Amino acid sequence: MSIKLKKLDEQVMVITGATSGIGLATARMAAEGGASLVLAARDADALDTLAHEMRQRGVEVATVTADVGNPADIAHIGRVALERFGRVDTWVNNAGISVFGKNQDIALEDMRKVMQTNFWGVVHGSLEAVKLMKGRGGGALINLGSEVSDRSVPLQGTYSASKHAVKAFTESLRMELDKEDVGISLTVIKPSAIATPFPNHAKSYMEHEPDLPPPNYAPELVAQAIVHAAQVPERDVYVGGHSKLTSLAGYLMPSALDRFMTKTMFSQQQSDRPNSSARRDALHSPDAAQELRQRNDRDHRVVERSPYTSFEMRSVPAKTVLVGGALLAAWALSRKPWQRTVRHA
Repeated sequence: MSIKLKKLDEQVMVITGATSGIGLATARMAAEGGASLVLAARDADALDTLAHEMRQRGVEVATVTADVGNPADIAHIGRVALERFGRVDTWVNNAGISVFGKNQDIALEDMRKVMQTNFWGVVHGSLEAVKLMKGRGGGALINLGSEVSDRSVPLQGTYSASKHAVKAFTESLRMELDKEDVGISLTVIKPSAIATPFPNHAKSYMEHEPDLPPPNYAPELVAQAIVHAAQVPERDVYVGGHSKLTSLAGYLMPSALDRFMTKTMFSQQQSDRPNSSARRDALHSPDAAQELRQRNDRDHRVVERSPYTSFEMRSVPAKTVLVGGALLAAWALSRKPWQRTVRHA
């Protein structure tokens, strides 16, 4: 069975972690494209406010208060989708959280919570999505990885481990579904650092407030990649050229990248503001103050465009032509100017 995905305005899309950052940007972009939405998050009040916004724009929407780390909550999302719309065409596993600090300083309870949300939430959501899509024409399953799916960073060891696990699980599931030929597209989205409230949501064991290293890309770029993958089968989509560069550097020169990150990432992941004793986070329960915000309040210069990601999302023929042209140009430049074909009389 070839994978045939519907146009956005014909789709029912499930989005977890829908009330903040990338999830919120995706919900709004999918709504603009005409999709019907099933939105899930832990904060019921934020979901109600978002649903009201959507309905004011004529969008069909259902909401589910859910913690993705709980398989019963994920099953509830699936039931609501079927009861309200009769099907699911795209399922986006977006919910995620982090904890900043040295691995030896972080409580195991907090590490487990990160894995429960970021990894097990993806597992629960993926298996529910497959169950709903098999035998119903297939669909798109989109899992949020990260640039740290390919390359870990210091001070976010558990987050990096969770995103490595998301990549590994998705690759394994993809091969199994390809073997069954069930018409389900599996995509891992790998954003670079994104200008969302992510640092505000995270728990911190550091002396200073968490921050993200530059460049920080706009969350709308990730939403564009997700909406694209909902309609066009893709294996991986790197959001931001920096994400792809980090992946390549980690593969080609891992020791050199270790040294570079050791010198830069400890300072770049901390702001100049000391941690407050009254600081809140969303690790174990939602933080209402950070809900319904797409972008953070940091003084970052946000990168609004990514030519690399735009290239990734081109049609296959266009990519073939561009890559072929680049290879031909590289071959031509590698030839010595005096190399000629000599004909003898």
